[in-house]
Amino acid sequence: MGSFRSGFVAVIGRPNVGKSTLLNGFIGQKVAIVSDKPQTTRNRIQAVLTKPHGQIVFLDTPGLHKPLHRLGDYMVKTARESLQDVDVVLMVVEMPLWKRADDYIIEELPKRTPVILAANKMDRADEGMQMTLLQTAEKKFPFSAVVRVSALTGENMETLLKAIMGYLPEGPKYYPDDWVTDHPEQFVITEFIREQVLKQTQEEIPHSVAVVIESMSQAKTRPLVKVDAVIFVERSSQKGILIGRGGARLKSIGTDARQQIEQLLGMQVHLSLWVKVKKDWRDKLGTLRELGYN
Repeated sequence: MGSFRSGFVAVIGRPNVGKSTLLNGFIGQKVAIVSDKPQTTRNRIQAVLTKPHGQIVFLDTPGLHKPLHRLGDYMVKTARESLQDVDVVLMVVEMPLWKRADDYIIEELPKRTPVILAANKMDRADEGMQMTLLQTAEKKFPFSAVVRVSALTGENMETLLKAIMGYLPEGPKYYPDDWVTDHPEQFVITEFIREQVLKQTQEEIPHSVAVVIESMSQAKTRPLVKVDAVIFVERSSQKGILIGRGGARLKSIGTDARQQIEQLLGMQVHLSLWVKVKKDWRDKLGTLRELGYN
C-alpha cells in the first residue's frame, strides 16, 4: 500500500482564466461561482478533494489585478496571502496567448515552493498555438510541471491532478472524506445568488453587488428551508435595474439561484430577495467589514 499524501494548493492567476471552473471540475461539484466577468471570486474559497491515496486542500484565490477600490485591495491581499505556507502553487493561464498580466503574476510566485502551470482552455487553441504558449511559459519561470488542460471539457484534468499530487508531501487527512468546502452553507448560498446577478445583469451592474443572508430556518414539519437575503448595490439606479420591470429580473434571479440552493441542501427552498442601496460600499472600510470582507 502506497503512502498517503496531503497538502495545501494555492490556485493563482489573473482574473477570468478559469480558476473557479478548474476547481469545480476537480471537486466534481460547484464550490466556487463561475462568470465570464473578471474578478468574480472575492474570498479565498477552500475546497477539499479526497482520494484513496491523498487529500488536496485547494485555495481558490481572487485574480491578481491592479485594485481600483478598497474591495480590490482586499481581493489582492487575499490572493497574496494564499501563497504563503502552501505546499504547491497552481498558476493558471489562458490559451492561446501569454499576456502581460501573466508576467505580473510571475513576480508574485514563491521561489522555494513547487509551482505547476495549468495552461487552461486548450479547447480554444490549435496545436501550434498551444506549443507557442508553452515555449513562452518555460522561458518565464522554472515551473515544476506544465500541463495543458481544459477545465470546461475535462481534458487532461486527471494528468494535472496527478502532477499536483506528486509534489505533495506525505501527510495526514486534514478533513473528513465527505467534506468539499470549509465555508458554511450560508456563504455558498450568497455566492449562488451573486452569481445569478452577474449572469443576468450583464454589464449594467458588474461588481457593485454584495449579498447578505438575513435569516435562514428549516421548517419543523417538512423538508423546507426558508432563506431571506438582501442584495446590496451602490446606487438607486442600480436597484431599479436589478429589480426590473414589475420585479421580473429579481424574480428570475431568485428562481435560478433557488434551484442551485436546492441542489446544495437537498430539499425544497423558499427564497425571498430584497434589494437595498449602500452608497459606494466598495470603498468604505466599515461597510466592507460589515459585509464580511475583513
